[in-house]
Amino acid sequence: MRAAPALVAALVACALCGVLTAAAVAPPALPLVASGLLVLLAVSDAFALRRLPSPQIERELPQVVPVGVERAVVLRLRGATTQRQVLDVHDRHPGDWPVFGLPRRVALPSDRELELTYRLTPTERGAFSFDGCDLRLYSPLRLWRQQRRAVLPQLVRVYPNFAPLAKLALVGAERASRVVGAHLKRRRGEGTEFQQLREYRNGDALRQIDWKASQRARKLISRDYQIERNQQVLLLVDTGRRMLARDGNLVHFDHCLNAALMVAYIALRQGDAVGLLAAGGDARYFAPGRGLGTIDALLNSTFDLHASLQATDYLDAARQLALRQQRRSLVLFITNVRDEDIEDLLAAVRQLQRRHLVCVASLREQALERPLDQPVADLDDAIGVGALAQYIEQRTRAHEALRAQGTDVLDVTCTELPAALVQHYLAVKRAARL
Repeated sequence: MRAAPALVAALVACALCGVLTAAAVAPPALPLVASGLLVLLAVSDAFALRRLPSPQIERELPQVVPVGVERAVVLRLRGATTQRQVLDVHDRHPGDWPVFGLPRRVALPSDRELELTYRLTPTERGAFSFDGCDLRLYSPLRLWRQQRRAVLPQLVRVYPNFAPLAKLALVGAERASRVVGAHLKRRRGEGTEFQQLREYRNGDALRQIDWKASQRARKLISRDYQIERNQQVLLLVDTGRRMLARDGNLVHFDHCLNAALMVAYIALRQGDAVGLLAAGGDARYFAPGRGLGTIDALLNSTFDLHASLQATDYLDAARQLALRQQRRSLVLFITNVRDEDIEDLLAAVRQLQRRHLVCVASLREQALERPLDQPVADLDDAIGVGALAQYIEQRTRAHEALRAQGTDVLDVTCTELPAALVQHYLAVKRAARL
């Protein structure tokens, strides 16, 4: 229990009474009367605060929330007295998450429940706990305040950002790919897997005409083809130190997982199987699975997966994938390509290309978007522009080396990554490269 500002002000007033008495402005008995009255009020007010019951409190928050997405948290308070109660409220949320709306002073009515809403943004994946809720109660005369803690434990799991997947679930597969940002026109009848026979239409390719069926029907009949299903997509994600670079509130690895989930969802909607291999410090393998339930399994397998300070062993990752993934697959390798690692990366990709179709998505830091032709004011600016130009040249050279051995390379920022992966996956499917 501590003195509230009102008690401090009352003590100052008593001291002022003493000053006035010393100056013969006030009666000699005034300080004694004022002090005695203040002591009486303070003691009775303190006892009243000690007997004051804590309000009941509940927290409303889902058990699972997506990383990087602002979320509303509702605290419900109900008074335990017959009088209006003023208190300060602060929820003991995890870590250094950005929070808006705390702490808050509220006036709790005696006859009904009060809802307090604040907003927070999880910035890290994993399992986190809310330890409780701090309450600061004030005595009836506001002379004292007391800190109390409401025991309100809650475990929250922060997953990769699955919020966009909920929007994609409401639309068809073709529409979903366009929502992500992939722009590929689907021509009627394209693909390699036979779907149906139908009457010829203007624009049908000559190869689509079924001559035997046309002869029997005495009119032109075309074959409709569909994109082949039940193929395999393997997401190879780098968990090494290069993925700890930060763009916005999230590190590159968080952006990588969000994009991986996006392309996994599209592939599952297309009827393909999707798996994941994490290469680097925290190595994990998720065998390819079919059906939209695979998304839930991927979320559960990766929500506590983080990038580490270890360097990624590309050759070991290729060996692990070759051992575990025997069937030909589209391997989408998400990493940050650097010139100093290119020899190991080239060797790893060559090993994978013996059986799989490989695409390397190389994340580009936001700092590389800085224009090289900006004005140079001093030596530091000149050194910065020169270093940036050299880094871009080395990065471009590494990408060209990958392309020279037949590897598809996507040079993208974190923002561009989801659409680029989905568009490449769809292009591979349309061209029947897998």
